[in-house]
Amino acid sequence: MVKAFENFEVWFVTGAQLLYGGDAVVQVDGHSKEMVEGLNNSGRLPVKVVYKGTANSSAEVADVMARANNDKKCIGVITWMHTFSPAKMWIHGLQMLRKPLLHLHTQYNRQIPYESIDMDFMNLNQSAHGDREFAHILTRLRKPRKTVIGYWKDEKTQERIAVWERVCAGWADSQDMLILRFGDQMNNVAVTDGDKVAAEQVLGYHVDYMPFSEVMTFFNEVKDADVTALVKDVYFKEYQVAEDIKDENSEAYRKVWNAAKAELTLRAVMAAKGAKGFTTNFDDLGDVNVEETGKGFDQIPGLASQRMMSDGFGFGAEGDWKSAALYRTVWFMSQGLDGGTSFLEDYTLNFDGDNTSILESHMLEINPDIAEEKPRLEVHFLGIGVRKTPTARLVFTAKQGHGTTATIVDMGNRFRLIANDVNLIKSKPLPKLPVASALWIPEPTFEVGVGCWLNAGGTHHSCFSFGLTDEYWRDYAEIADIECCIINKDTDIEHFRQDLRVNEVYYMLNKALR
Repeated sequence: MVKAFENFEVWFVTGAQLLYGGDAVVQVDGHSKEMVEGLNNSGRLPVKVVYKGTANSSAEVADVMARANNDKKCIGVITWMHTFSPAKMWIHGLQMLRKPLLHLHTQYNRQIPYESIDMDFMNLNQSAHGDREFAHILTRLRKPRKTVIGYWKDEKTQERIAVWERVCAGWADSQDMLILRFGDQMNNVAVTDGDKVAAEQVLGYHVDYMPFSEVMTFFNEVKDADVTALVKDVYFKEYQVAEDIKDENSEAYRKVWNAAKAELTLRAVMAAKGAKGFTTNFDDLGDVNVEETGKGFDQIPGLASQRMMSDGFGFGAEGDWKSAALYRTVWFMSQGLDGGTSFLEDYTLNFDGDNTSILESHMLEINPDIAEEKPRLEVHFLGIGVRKTPTARLVFTAKQGHGTTATIVDMGNRFRLIANDVNLIKSKPLPKLPVASALWIPEPTFEVGVGCWLNAGGTHHSCFSFGLTDEYWRDYAEIADIECCIINKDTDIEHFRQDLRVNEVYYMLNKALR
């Protein structure tokens, strides 16, 4: 199990009935315990599976589902029908279940025992027919769920359960997520704004504004000794450091020291408020006369944002609270996976035939976890926002490889999740652009990938992970019950556009029927 998920568990409930006698239920129970133990011992599942017994009646189903709802450790329920379990007895329990659901279509034994099979075996091992009965009622109830089909000992089956478990963990984490906004939306940008009430209703997280005057109360409490320790014991040891920064009398050192104080301030705010993410606004950083008054940040807190993303805090630039929340979820689901995650922004294009690509960056705020080499701590002038001043940042280019980037947009009557498979390629040096950056080609091609993203109304900010795949996002959208648009190597732009039109009709009718 992944340590980050050690306080979570997934419940396993087996469907049965008493028609075949108590001895049959005892065997069902024994088989279920063995299967749960095998799943936990496989080493593939990040969250512990806990067996909660057989459900043999409507009352037993309702009881276990109610307990699942009220148990804070339970983040999802796996159901499996060992025998034929009449689906009408599942109706009330499924209607009340608020936790994510996975229907496992499997069987205790791998193969038919042709030489010894008899009616007793047939009565006991009825997943082929019991799971169809159960799936029917799930569909009849319009119950969102993931269906995993395959033998429970097979690696592929276990890996699909593992994906769902990680998504459940991310979903559980978002249900008490607080995002703080230091400043509001910037410059009338539409795509990064949205309905915060609807987001809390549908996606779980809460977004609050925090005035910078309140941030300054934390800023004033930061001790100089702690700032110096962060600079010398952490920054100077973890990163390559430009020579001008090492001189304590230089402006560069002072800028790094001030950036460290901003980081300690933001971490103190997060701890005090119990927040899991934040957004910044580079036009709202405190007193504009900060050089004389000391009442504000003397630079955009880019270095703080980079380092705090690495520690799992959600981040969104220019007030982008949806990206801040989604990044936290991306980071949370990705724990224990290889590669790293980051908030990124589409910056500029490089037209080069089949290798046409997009330079991904931001002013400063890119997570160093995706760096190809040890990041360099540098100070350079930044001529944007209320603080046009030399600014500390980590500079690097991203490593190469395959990953997925995602965003959530507010369509007015629903939220739409858009995910695109991308391939990060080697970037040439950027001697006059000292920022963190990545260079990628969207799948299936630049033209189709970008065309689909634009047609879907995707944002210029997105949340990237080397470890997550399309399956994670399909599972996330299923749990959240939101629209899901996947762009990958199999995507055809005309079919994609047609799907968008069909989805529009579906959601309009769905809203009207409700």
